[in-house]
Amino acid sequence: MASFAVNHLIDMVRSALQNEASILGSVHDELNNLRLQLESMRSFLEDAERKQLDSEVERTWVANVRDVAYQVEDIIDEFMYYEHQQHSGGHFSQFLHQIIRAPKKLWVMHRIGIKLQKINNIIKVIPEWKHIYNVNIVEGMISKDLAHKWALDQRDSSRFIKEDDIVGIKDETRLLEESIMDGEMQQTLISVVGMGGSGKTTLIAKTYNNERVKCHFHCYAWVTISQTYTRDEVFRSLIREFHQSRKEQQPPDLSSKGHAELVTILGSYLDSKKYLLVLDDVWDTNLWQVIKVALPDDHIGSRIMLTTRNESVGSFSFGVRSHILQIKPLKESETWHLFCIKAFSSYPDEPCPRDLEPLGLELLGRCRGLPLAVVALGGLMSSKKSITEWRSVCNNLNWQLNNNNMLEVVKSILLLSFNDLPSPLKHCFLYCCLFPEDYVIRRKRLIRLWIAEGFIQQVNRVTLAEVAESYLMELISRNMLQVVLRNESGRPKACKMHDILRELALSISERENFCIVYNGQVVTEECKARRLSIQIANVDSKSYRGMSQLRSLFVFVKHSVCFPSTLLSKFKLLRVLDLEDARIEKLPDVIEVLFNLRHLNLKGTLVAELPQCIGKLRNLETLNIRDTQIKELPKGVAELQNLQNLIMYHYNRGPDHHFRYVRGTRAPFKINKLKKLQVMSFVEAEGDLIRQLGSMNQLTRMGISNLGAKDEMVLCTSIQNLKLLRYLFLMIKGRSSPSHCGTTLSGKS
Repeated sequence: MASFAVNHLIDMVRSALQNEASILGSVHDELNNLRLQLESMRSFLEDAERKQLDSEVERTWVANVRDVAYQVEDIIDEFMYYEHQQHSGGHFSQFLHQIIRAPKKLWVMHRIGIKLQKINNIIKVIPEWKHIYNVNIVEGMISKDLAHKWALDQRDSSRFIKEDDIVGIKDETRLLEESIMDGEMQQTLISVVGMGGSGKTTLIAKTYNNERVKCHFHCYAWVTISQTYTRDEVFRSLIREFHQSRKEQQPPDLSSKGHAELVTILGSYLDSKKYLLVLDDVWDTNLWQVIKVALPDDHIGSRIMLTTRNESVGSFSFGVRSHILQIKPLKESETWHLFCIKAFSSYPDEPCPRDLEPLGLELLGRCRGLPLAVVALGGLMSSKKSITEWRSVCNNLNWQLNNNNMLEVVKSILLLSFNDLPSPLKHCFLYCCLFPEDYVIRRKRLIRLWIAEGFIQQVNRVTLAEVAESYLMELISRNMLQVVLRNESGRPKACKMHDILRELALSISERENFCIVYNGQVVTEECKARRLSIQIANVDSKSYRGMSQLRSLFVFVKHSVCFPSTLLSKFKLLRVLDLEDARIEKLPDVIEVLFNLRHLNLKGTLVAELPQCIGKLRNLETLNIRDTQIKELPKGVAELQNLQNLIMYHYNRGPDHHFRYVRGTRAPFKINKLKKLQVMSFVEAEGDLIRQLGSMNQLTRMGISNLGAKDEMVLCTSIQNLKLLRYLFLMIKGRSSPSHCGTTLSGKS
């Protein structure tokens, strides 16, 4: 993760060097040196992340490097802040500022230059830190396997689970056995897909260990796949397992055999045999390409079963007959039964005490039918006898997840999934824990937030939104996020985070200073979190007043909230301000100091007007005022040169109180100055607006309300110039209530 942060900083430095011509020579030189140092630091961090450093001293080393990266970001943003002040206002105002503030600018630039010099000196010695901390990041990839060995051992133990402890997979077991013994002679691959801890291995093991199933095959093998497997070691494991299944002596000197010899040995052994093969916890499709050369298809009914957390692996076309079995969460009754088996194992014939039952159900609500979590919690609660102990666990589950050895298995298994994510996706995943538990997150909102944060890497000929959506689909495919709503074409519209995964993300985020969720706890002055999510009504602004480095602020409070102007002014480096559905009536004028703001979400608030000074937010990319009381945009909006998304429609109920129609917002004069605008919905058709639209050639989605007959020809002319427009929605004036029509011109809906 730290390497991705450094990558982002390199882009920031390049941007500063390219865009700010007024940089003093000394500062320019220090910035250029910083860019070179950061590129060197990035390579060290990438090596460290590939190794999955696991010891405390190694983690401390990476944490210190990350803190340096944060310091660099603060210095660059401070520099950009003062540059912004120099260039704010009109030409004459800028001229006066340059004269009046010239001495201050020299002082500020001198101070920034000194800070850059100090940070460059620190970065120069970072390569030496690895020797001080005894961090070895150059020897192969072995430590990653060692770090995960305990978790792998836990997963392997699922192969030998007692029949009495298996709950809720009868239907899946029957389907799996039918697929294995259906009489089809062609080689068949069966993929079992589900998130970590969902019971994939238990299901496969129940079938694999069935003697009736084993008798159906000449030989069988089970191999658990490491995230860092080597092809030759996989072949050796397969050869050993197949020979052992027939109680035969394995070939001598197997460890010294080369790849070609191993392929020949395995292929020859399986020739003319009906075999059953289990590949447990497959992370990518490359494994199949590696081993298929040694798996003959003699059309005698051989079967291959694999488990995976990644849907794209399960649905991959392996070139053989295949089936997919998706693991579902346990039902509520099954969850309770499994929990009681573990929690009251000392008294198997006695039910759960009535006074403990509500707390038990509350705990299980957090598990969301995830068997691994249910079993781990049941084991933990088996040692708790009093209602006080049970309530303590309920109230401190996040702490328990991080500090209780009984729950270590949950964390370790799920960490495998997190560690397997590419660095940008780790940031995107952690970001989702900023939302409250069980919160339904809209796809479009999440994508715009990721872009505003700088998480999305530019790809040639692909928009940032398209890259961001591919990240989202990858997280869904890996079962890290759950789809809760799809549109007619099956495209995800909204998703949410599993409670246990959210707790894991919160623990990682707090450790990494990535974000903090405020629920009334004391936030120390030493807190360096870059993102803050307020989820409690009784907000004590003193609790986080010292977080001047904050980049994102979320408020999830549906009660009346008043933000002191002085508080927002302390967060002058904010990139994201998301107040959706908060009971806020006014946006303070002090918002003009948030020069760095990329994303402003006021959807569902009680705000009735935007301050005129909003035009000073020159970096703003998304402005969402949907379902607010705002009826007209101030003229300053036309000065938002980088604005890309302007969402400003409101739903009104028709005369029958059932049909809802869309009301737009009146736009300021010269709205066509927004040359980067891609999404605009809905805008009222007034004055010269329809003609102006013809010069806004970056628009991809557009909604127009209050459209009259006089506008039709002008609209047709304007649309001809909008070559990128994919979606058009029109609200047409009628005699009673408006009628509406919409159309997808091209691309995705």
